[in-house]
Amino acid sequence: MSALFDPLTIRDVEFNNRIWVSPMCQYMAKDGFVGQWHDVHLGSFATGGTGLIMVEATGVVPEGRISIGCPSIEDDAHAAAFAPMIEFAHRFGVKMGIQLAHAGNKASTMKPWDDHLMASAEEGGWQAVSSTARAFEGYPVPRALTVEDIAGLVQSFADAAVRAVKAGFDVIEVHAAHGYLLHQFYSPLINDRTDEYGGSFENRTRFLREVVTAVRKVIPEGTPLFVRISCSDWVDGGWNLIDSVELAKELKTLGVDLIDASSGGAIHNAKIDVKPGFQVPFATALRTKAEILTGAVGLITEPEQADHILVTGEADAIFLGRAMLRNPRWALYAAEKLGVTIKWPTSLDRARTLKK
Repeated sequence: MSALFDPLTIRDVEFNNRIWVSPMCQYMAKDGFVGQWHDVHLGSFATGGTGLIMVEATGVVPEGRISIGCPSIEDDAHAAAFAPMIEFAHRFGVKMGIQLAHAGNKASTMKPWDDHLMASAEEGGWQAVSSTARAFEGYPVPRALTVEDIAGLVQSFADAAVRAVKAGFDVIEVHAAHGYLLHQFYSPLINDRTDEYGGSFENRTRFLREVVTAVRKVIPEGTPLFVRISCSDWVDGGWNLIDSVELAKELKTLGVDLIDASSGGAIHNAKIDVKPGFQVPFATALRTKAEILTGAVGLITEPEQADHILVTGEADAIFLGRAMLRNPRWALYAAEKLGVTIKWPTSLDRARTLKK
């Protein structure tokens, strides 16, 4: 049988298979609230046989959103808006996760299809923050967070996690990748602080470790905790895979169950060798050297490719992004192509080509 369809149990949660939907921004929230678009968009994955759906980067505070069209989980009302999609996914045995995030100096943008990048105050924009007063290319200079600000955001991540669990989410993921706030602290290309949050590896990773510790403390023991990191800045002198292995070891001791292994985003002009499966070696290195579960992500598109990654022990699960946007029922397609008989939603069963 294909390894793609092997179940996986993490703490108290059993995933039907290892085909997982990667968090993907939709820019369709209104005032931070998810709505009908999200219900239909994510619901389509729920009917498609996937094991886990990870909701897009969701601001732990309003100012943590990437854009004016991104969701937040800043209060109970915003959290409650996720309940219908969670209930729907659970009807099909699909688990739901949420990626808790703060965009840092990449925050307060318009939607990607708008005619300008940054949102003004009149358009709903706000002052961005970061580890230092250093702007990402093309963005305004952010305000450097104080130590008191950092403590407040650690609490915001914990509060958001509590709301997410209450809403019904099965998995919590902390977004610490792609040049967003937590990455802006651990990357030496960005963080030039001289206090306890800057300088050494220990200091630069302190904010992330504090967030993880706070989140793990407030969520149930049986709830899996994932962290997405950028395993490399793809630039000499930047964050690298050796750093990532050491970080993964530390995160494991703090109660993190799986590393969602991505890369890049710290600077705009990094030379990334983008090709099919280009980030899989990161997942493999963390899995073998840090002895932690990993998810592989990045240009994984074909069932045979995804299955091979699992069969050869390169990762424990596969996060699919654009392949899922093109075909929300990719898991059903993969089962047919690999000759695996799985349960289909009753209303779709007549479309299967592989006989039971």
